[in-house]
Amino acid sequence: MSIFVGADDRYHHHPLHHEIVKRARDAGLAGATVLRGVEGYGASSRVHTTRLLDLAEDLPVLIVVVDVEERVRAFLPELDGLITDGAVVLDEVEAVVYRGGERV
Repeated sequence: MSIFVGADDRYHHHPLHHEIVKRARDAGLAGATVLRGVEGYGASSRVHTTRLLDLAEDLPVLIVVVDVEERVRAFLPELDGLITDGAVVLDEVEAVVYRGGERV
């Protein structure tokens, strides 16, 4: 699951991506990673970028959540009350996991 939000998006005065990662962990999902973008645009078509100081606000944030399809889909309702502007992308993937240098 790829969740696209803005860096300035908040949930109870805290960054929204913190709350999403916390809820993913509390739901027992296998993993979550937050990546901050340096440039992007969304539905408004307004470009947000670090290149122009006056536009260096609300940069894109991508939260990648990993688990099996059933658990990811079960997590979707958690996002309903959190995201006001953003997008969620669900892709079918094949994961290769390594632990201790061994493929599991």
